[in-house]
Amino acid sequence: MIETEQKLIQIGSSEGITLPRKDLARLGAKRGDLLRVKVELVAKPDKHQKLLSEYDAFVEQYGQTLKNLANK
Repeated sequence: MIETEQKLIQIGSSEGITLPRKDLARLGAKRGDLLRVKVELVAKPDKHQKLLSEYDAFVEQYGQTLKNLANK
């Protein structure tokens, strides 16, 4: 069994997912084999989540320094 997260992409006039070649090789699966696939929505991507987490890390590391500079 493999577990992976893949982005839904356009394939022709349909939408679908691709499976990584290395994962298929681990299974020993080849073109034409029958695979059982279970699908669930992990999360809708939040465009700003990465920026917010980077901001939080920056403030955590440099917040006091910035306050000291502002008070000079």
